[in-house]
Amino acid sequence: MRDNGVEPTIIDYLKNVPTVKDLETLSAKLKMRPSEFIRKGESDFKENNLKEILNDDSNLFKAMSQFPKIIERPIVVKGEKAVMGRPPENVLDLLG
Repeated sequence: MRDNGVEPTIIDYLKNVPTVKDLETLSAKLKMRPSEFIRKGESDFKENNLKEILNDDSNLFKAMSQFPKIIERPIVVKGEKAVMGRPPENVLDLLG
């Protein structure tokens, strides 16, 4: 982003844990269900049997707020749109 003249605001999601409402808003901006932007390989996901609630958006948002390490990252937000930061080209599309 900096290479393209954009200075990002970085949010440390472990210190500033997103609320359920924050995650719902992010989901809408990403145009993804919560199950599409979680880390299924993360130990918090496995140890808390979150696979069982993958199709329950409401409970999955709660779990994401409770266990923020399962949130896929980085996520880049610009206005009312957001993209996953991998691959990096996604970010360029958002900035373009």
